[in-house]
Amino acid sequence: MTTTPSAPFNPRALLAESRLGVLATIKSDGRPQLSPVMPFYDEEAGILYVSMTEGRAKTANLRRDPRAALEVTSPDGWSWATAEGPVTLIGPGTDPGGREVEALVDYYRRASGEHPDWAEYRAVMVSDRRVLMAMTVDHVYGAKIA
Repeated sequence: MTTTPSAPFNPRALLAESRLGVLATIKSDGRPQLSPVMPFYDEEAGILYVSMTEGRAKTANLRRDPRAALEVTSPDGWSWATAEGPVTLIGPGTDPGGREVEALVDYYRRASGEHPDWAEYRAVMVSDRRVLMAMTVDHVYGAKIA
C-alpha cells in the first residue's frame, strides 16, 4: 500500500481563504483588545486588509499603536494561522469619489466581488466613516492539528 504525503500546511494560504478572523490591537494600558472582523489577505503583496469604523476601539488603538495581529481558523477548527505586522489606516474619506473610498471599493471587490449599488456603497462608506486597515504582514505562523 502506497500513501501519498500531504502537502505541508501553509498558514498564508489559510489567511487568503478566510473571511472571518479575530483582530488583536493593543489598548492604552497594554492589554489586548479583540474584535471579530472580515479580513482579506493579498498573499502576493503580503498585505492584509480589514474595513473598520472610525471611533471604534480597534481604530483608536491602531492610531495610537499601529501594530496588530489577526488570527483565522479553518471551518473545521483544526487549522489556524496568525498574521502580525505594522498597520496603516486609510480614511475616513469625506468624498464618495475620493481615494479613501476607492481603497474601500477595491477591498470589497477583492474580498466579496461586485456590489449591487456602488453609489450607495460609496455613500455609506462616507456616512459610516469607514477606514481601511492595511497590515504589512511581516510574521505568519500557524498549525494544522489533525
